[in-house]
Amino acid sequence: MADGSKGQRRREQIMNVLKRQGRITIQEVVDRFHISEATARRDLELMEKAEPVIRTIGGAMYDGMNAVRELPFAEKEGLSFLEKERIAAAAAELINEGDVVGLSGGTTNYYLAKLLKTRRGITVVTNTVNVAMELAGSDIQVVVTGGLMRHNSFELCGPLGEGMLGQLNLGKMFLGVDGVSSTGGITTYSEQEAHMAKAMISRSQATYAMFDHTKIGRTSLFSIAPLSVLQGFITDMPLPQQLSSVANAHGIQVFVTEHREEPDQQ
Repeated sequence: MADGSKGQRRREQIMNVLKRQGRITIQEVVDRFHISEATARRDLELMEKAEPVIRTIGGAMYDGMNAVRELPFAEKEGLSFLEKERIAAAAAELINEGDVVGLSGGTTNYYLAKLLKTRRGITVVTNTVNVAMELAGSDIQVVVTGGLMRHNSFELCGPLGEGMLGQLNLGKMFLGVDGVSSTGGITTYSEQEAHMAKAMISRSQATYAMFDHTKIGRTSLFSIAPLSVLQGFITDMPLPQQLSSVANAHGIQVFVTEHREEPDQQ
């Protein structure tokens, strides 16, 4: 039997275990299937890309309760890109010369980096490889945290990056999120990214959550923070009444970038 077929059958068996018990550790995969730790990690990484599976620090969790899986960056980039570009443009207007700016992962922050690369006198702290690369060669001073890269998002995560962030002071943090709700706060699909986001928020004077309308009312698996820690929302449509009321109660500024049709040129 070809190794590829063996690997596929093994991953199907791992999936069955995840469905039964909800989570599995790397050591369990090693012991149960008599494979190396490197092979176990590779199996879980492959499954995360194709199945309702979320990688955790020590293994993986079944995400059967959430029908929407985490999309790789390349797939996300093609979704709602006009809305995300407008949100990025609104965020760029909040950034001034002399600012120390934190940028998390996500396609909106990637578009924001594209807008900032022509600016001067700004320092960007990011845990995202493609954001850093977009700013390479510009007049922006770029500080990249350490950590292990997640292939779905290009974000660097883990204790190495969190430790480095503890030594930095950020002014404005722009945070891409997978969900925002009045009860669940801001959330994400990834445990590792949630930890990094918390670390960046804790070192920032002001945090702005950026999200398009598809994220409103959604609660992803891992909590980043309650809405009370935020200073601003940047989104593409007016908020529903309940979320708007909660934002007002916490003093959160709401920036809405509604699209307006340009008049026809005569």
